[in-house]
Amino acid sequence: MLIIDGHNLLRSIQNTDDESASLTDLQLCDLLSRYLQSIREEGEIIFDGSGPSSKHPYENIEKLEVIFAGQSSDADTVIENRIKSDPSPRRLLIVSSDLRLRDAARVNKSQSVKSDAFWLSIKKELNRRQKRQEPRAKRTGISESETEQWMKAFGFEQ
Repeated sequence: MLIIDGHNLLRSIQNTDDESASLTDLQLCDLLSRYLQSIREEGEIIFDGSGPSSKHPYENIEKLEVIFAGQSSDADTVIENRIKSDPSPRRLLIVSSDLRLRDAARVNKSQSVKSDAFWLSIKKELNRRQKRQEPRAKRTGISESETEQWMKAFGFEQ
């Protein structure tokens, strides 16, 4: 189970990846959902603040629960409490570059990874999946014999 410090990851992406610098929190959640589906894992992402007035776009994101800390708390506190209250903290992977959260993970025997390293693994996995799923014919077209077969099948014999 991944627990992600949302704004920490988003800031890390904006500071290190020019092509993804304009990524919004919702776009990030969609990417994380695809990543989690790819690795067959589930996760939670916690953002500071109360978020947008309509949470509807965040409600049906697969494999990822989106949590806003609210006005009376912050994401770090919510994540710390989540680590402390988990009955199996060893199964957690905390994604944050925040020293406070990395220390909380270590103390509770959870794993942690810095946001920039995690972002690189997301990009690598999603690129790998995309390349593997794309058919060869998409780039090269079909062969002459395949073209002739389709022409005959549709009654366009030459």
